[in-house]
Amino acid sequence: MKKRAGLFLCVSFFLFLSVNLYAQINYAVIPDNPRPGEPVTIAITTTAKHALLIKDEKQFGKAGFFSIPGYMAAVLAIPSTMGPGNAVIRIENEIGILCEIPFTIADRKFDSEVIELNPTLTGIRTDPSPQRADEANRLWAILNTFGDQVYHTGAFSPPVTSTRRTSFFGDRRVFQYSTGASDTSIHAGVDYGVPTGTKVTACGAGKVVLARSRIVTGNSVILEHAPGIYSIYYHLDKIEVEEGSMVNTWALLGYSGSTGLATGPHLHWEIRVNAENTDPDAFVARPIIDKKAIISKINR
Repeated sequence: MKKRAGLFLCVSFFLFLSVNLYAQINYAVIPDNPRPGEPVTIAITTTAKHALLIKDEKQFGKAGFFSIPGYMAAVLAIPSTMGPGNAVIRIENEIGILCEIPFTIADRKFDSEVIELNPTLTGIRTDPSPQRADEANRLWAILNTFGDQVYHTGAFSPPVTSTRRTSFFGDRRVFQYSTGASDTSIHAGVDYGVPTGTKVTACGAGKVVLARSRIVTGNSVILEHAPGIYSIYYHLDKIEVEEGSMVNTWALLGYSGSTGLATGPHLHWEIRVNAENTDPDAFVARPIIDKKAIISKINR
């Protein structure tokens, strides 16, 4: 009986510590009800390793925490394919689960479009190409890299002054091939319908991690802004930066064009969060790390 009583006391004490540990964790989740395709910023006042997106008992995303003054922060992306409903952000450290934060994903509708491709553009999408496969592997290696440098935490600035768009984030696309076949995809960014030679500038401070020509995306530039957060600029006519260089917001990256798989001159602008395509407009609307909102929520 004494051993059982001792075991009961130990278990009770462990549960007491666990409950009190959960009670002492202060956090902020921004926004309260994100839509599919939008980023979610999590700030916490204790040491944490990962934030996981859980819905219907399945994991849909994972983000590492990084240090900002006074807090640890992580940015998750709600996949554009995810439906509305209740979800959970699970916060983990090296030992295990620190806490689970319930929230609700709002509903969202996306547009559809059909894109007809000539024989040359059809070939870019369908013909076997070891070079294209190598380029894709290099791209995913970059986008899945979670660095340790924070170059930009504010809101992003649009990369061109024009507001004319020819395609939108999350568009459900049907590619109609010249062969009569077709294929589907989801548009990962926004397309600005600007003429060839339009200045394209950095949406925020960062490091140039890719600046080269690719078969599908033409002359391409990728910037790293914070751990797991990248901006992408495709189909440029000319590139004006080099890989490894540092740029500030509004720095000239190149000039728009129609290189690669493009049906006309435009700029494709894309944001990736831990490799997940994420709505660029959300990053323009609010800072990556909204310090005022974080302080307000953590202190409430």
